[in-house]
Amino acid sequence: MIPEDKVVFRGSQTKEVLPMDMSVSALQKGGDVLFLLLGAVMVFAMHAGFAFLEVGTVRKKSQVNAFSKILCDWSVSTVVYFLVGYPIAYGISFLQPAQGLLGDNQGYELVRFFFLLCFAACIPAIISGGIAERAKFWPQVLAGGVFAGISYPLFESLIWGQNSSGLQDFFSANFGAPFHDFAGSVVVHSIGGWLALPAVLILGPRMGRFVRGRSHAIPVSNIPFLALGSWILAVGWFGFNVMSAQNLSNISGLVAVNSLAAMVGGVLFSLVVSRNDPGFVHNGALAGLIAICAGSDLVHPVGAFFVGGIGALIFFYGFTLEQEKFKIDDVLGVWPLHGVIGTWGGISAGIFGSRALGGLGGVSFASQLAGSLLAVVYALATGFTVYSLLHRFWGLRLDQEAEFTGPDLSIHRVHAYPEERVS
Repeated sequence: MIPEDKVVFRGSQTKEVLPMDMSVSALQKGGDVLFLLLGAVMVFAMHAGFAFLEVGTVRKKSQVNAFSKILCDWSVSTVVYFLVGYPIAYGISFLQPAQGLLGDNQGYELVRFFFLLCFAACIPAIISGGIAERAKFWPQVLAGGVFAGISYPLFESLIWGQNSSGLQDFFSANFGAPFHDFAGSVVVHSIGGWLALPAVLILGPRMGRFVRGRSHAIPVSNIPFLALGSWILAVGWFGFNVMSAQNLSNISGLVAVNSLAAMVGGVLFSLVVSRNDPGFVHNGALAGLIAICAGSDLVHPVGAFFVGGIGALIFFYGFTLEQEKFKIDDVLGVWPLHGVIGTWGGISAGIFGSRALGGLGGVSFASQLAGSLLAVVYALATGFTVYSLLHRFWGLRLDQEAEFTGPDLSIHRVHAYPEERVS
């Protein structure tokens, strides 16, 4: 009899094969690695969306700077999150031989790092849109490194990582359920948006944005680029949300359809309230997707539609108040879009995730409110500390001549359209 772990080929040759249970296990592990790698690539591609959204919004003299910031912030984030951030968040260091990195799960932890790096790198990408056109290059790169390497991973560890048990036990004991943030409305977007606010306030408005207390709107430079950025982000968001399951066995079609419903709700609500304004319509899609991240695995698709729609209303009225009432020159509106709507996303999971509204339940409104507000306090404290120190010892803002010339020429020494400069 031929052993069960061998098969016979012509010429009476035998070949070792794995027992069936080991083959299935290897296939499952490989599937999880591929699943999460595809998610990482989709979220990585979203950073091109951040870039084009900013490039389409700023003036021509700031487009090279926008592209460069996003790419350099990504690169710095990769280094610091690999060396410091991921170990802080999850207690796993990659400073070991390659064989140890592969382990017995085909390097799953490495692609998990890649996937979660894409979340961490969203923090400086979000901030970049708020401080556009007047910030020095290297101080922001340094700030982004601090946030991606230390500040964000510390909060990440409390909600998703190695230090989550204490805080989540507190929420459960006092509010009836742990804090729920499936794909980062709070952990990623709220933190990023509220971190940006101190930077925007310390920098002050761009030259000419407000004159003698009156608002002088600076028009966007390229609606097609803005729209392209929104579309890239929207497509990548299905990796952001669906692949947050982090393995094949936990994948949920509900997350995919809820993401779609929230995006559509954001677009349609923005379409009506803005009277067909293309900037608000394309940002409305993002508002819906940001809002649904936290509860995308819990709510009913009808609830997701309204979560996204309310998020779009928050952005429309929040951006108007921020710019015209509070006189805050937040170029892409990242504070209302990511900060305030991210907070709404966390809270909305406690509302629309309840069984009474068709959700799966298991969430507490009090926990969602407390966790969302905790993120606001943490981000504001961290943001003001980091940017105040940088402003004092290095300076955050370009001088008037450099700002007037534009960061493309004053920092990168090249215009976005060089041939136009040829006489």
